[in-house]
Amino acid sequence: MKNKTVTFPLLLLLLLLSFCKAELEELDDFNSKYYSLLNQDSTVVEFPTLLEGNVGVVGYIFTNCPDICPLTTNNMRLIQKQLSEENIKGVKFVSISFDTDTDKPSVLKDFAEVRNLDLTNWEFLTGKEQTIKELMKQVGVVAFVGDSTVFDDGRKSYYFVHTDRIQLIDKNGILRKNYIGSKIKIEEIIADIKTLTED
Repeated sequence: MKNKTVTFPLLLLLLLLSFCKAELEELDDFNSKYYSLLNQDSTVVEFPTLLEGNVGVVGYIFTNCPDICPLTTNNMRLIQKQLSEENIKGVKFVSISFDTDTDKPSVLKDFAEVRNLDLTNWEFLTGKEQTIKELMKQVGVVAFVGDSTVFDDGRKSYYFVHTDRIQLIDKNGILRKNYIGSKIKIEEIIADIKTLTED
């Protein structure tokens, strides 16, 4: 009888761990195509190669965004901060802009600096319009220009209607989970990251 009492909690724990692992199924292999992009320092990098051997937390933004993107970026900052406090290593952060006309490397650098972001393991990426379109299609992010305003001096202000997304990619370049970027539960992705860094 004593053995059964000890075995049941152990069995329950194993089932719970199995359930947690099952939530991180393999959704897509990002290694099927490589994208040549520019980071905030105008250095050419290759996505997803730059994540190699690390867990990737990837967000999709544009710097002129009034609402979702600042929230997504701040959530990524909070995730990075929490991982640092818990001394969890082997995680890289990437923010990819789909506004290729406006978000040049210098704009992305200013965007990060104004927010005092830690770029030691975080890169902001942009690229040629066609390259970004192909990348957005592969990762399942939709982005198209919505309302725009043309000012008297000819300047044009526009916003994108887009998928609100943060993605978790494992050390082998496999997409494991999608989250709503602006409303992500920090504790949920931290737990998922721990699962992948311990694999």
